[in-house]
Amino acid sequence: MNFIEALKLRSKLLFIFIIIAVGLFFIGIMGAINLNSMKKNLDSLYFGSLVPVIELNTILQTYHGNLASTIYKAKNMQITPYGVKSQIKLSINTIDKEWKNYEAHFRRDGESIYVEYTAAEIKATNQYFLGILKALEDGYDAKDLVIDNVEKKITHIHEVINKLINYEVDVAKYERKTFLNVYDSILVKVGSILGMVIFSVMVISYYVFKSIQIDQTTLEITTKKLKIANKKLESASYTDTLTGLHNRRYFNLIYDREIKRAKRNHSYITFMMLDIDYFKQYNDTYGHIKGDVALKSVAKIFKDILKRPSDFVFRLGGEEFGILLTETAESNSATMAGNICDAVRAHEIKHEGSKVNQFLTVSIGVACCVADEALNEELLITRADEMLYRAKESGRDRFSITTDISIATSHKVDEARLN
Repeated sequence: MNFIEALKLRSKLLFIFIIIAVGLFFIGIMGAINLNSMKKNLDSLYFGSLVPVIELNTILQTYHGNLASTIYKAKNMQITPYGVKSQIKLSINTIDKEWKNYEAHFRRDGESIYVEYTAAEIKATNQYFLGILKALEDGYDAKDLVIDNVEKKITHIHEVINKLINYEVDVAKYERKTFLNVYDSILVKVGSILGMVIFSVMVISYYVFKSIQIDQTTLEITTKKLKIANKKLESASYTDTLTGLHNRRYFNLIYDREIKRAKRNHSYITFMMLDIDYFKQYNDTYGHIKGDVALKSVAKIFKDILKRPSDFVFRLGGEEFGILLTETAESNSATMAGNICDAVRAHEIKHEGSKVNQFLTVSIGVACCVADEALNEELLITRADEMLYRAKESGRDRFSITTDISIATSHKVDEARLN
């Protein structure tokens, strides 16, 4: 009897398989007929508009962020002559490359005139900066550069390229509208066939699966195992595999959550940026395996000191760590930073390549404030990074702390040296 029932079940499953296969065959035919048309629309929408806009924006960013910034820094003696020349050459090469990629895309009738005009303007602007480069190579003093002329050049090329970007965006809107019209037509055709197939499958499936009994207990056990596995996987995705600390992905999640909570409660929020002093030299001296051991040791020190549930320690990358403290006032934050510096030094991890101590040390930048709606989340991190830089500039193996998280450039900074 069981053998006969098994045969019936196989027959039903075979029948439903045939129905699905036939349905998919017809859907495949419809898809093949309209595939080329859909591909052209997708190519035109994506490759015809999105990629060119990205390339043009890259050119603009290079002009503004690299070339103009380099000239400004050169005039203010904030960059070496070699650095100026290197940055100008690199920027010009980047612009030429991105423009060649842009010109290689498909062009519609009537587009070539303005593209050629833009190419000429880009070439002229690049020649201007190459002229500056040649002048610098010939001994021209960077302090004598006229920033107004540079700004005029950048402004002009910005206007020229921006018109091209606006045109590409308008084309994208038009292509999208055209594509949606074609898509709606295809959707109706495919939907009709698909609806018929789905209806047939549903009717037959009702009779097929009505005869199949599910082992509920096995399903529940499998579900529980899957949930446990998912939790383990989720935990692994938020953990740095080397140190066991939270990783940057988890930092992005927790940082946003705790900032919002602190704003609601108008409570203290502290962020510390930590960096192992001369860690590159440590790796060069002892090797990367020893370097990994040192990272694990430092991570364990952090865990031993920061035990509150509201204290979060992250490995942000390489030898850089981050610590987020909630409801911790400035004085307590400073004490905590000092304890961390002391604990790392007291662990006596030998470091012959260090210029500040015979043992491994850390530098810490601390930003602490009472959160309110005006708090700039990015600026909190920036201030901590500035304080880290200041601690390093002051000799390392110490921390620097600030409570000024405003946009103003002038701010008070409290510094402490730990011996």
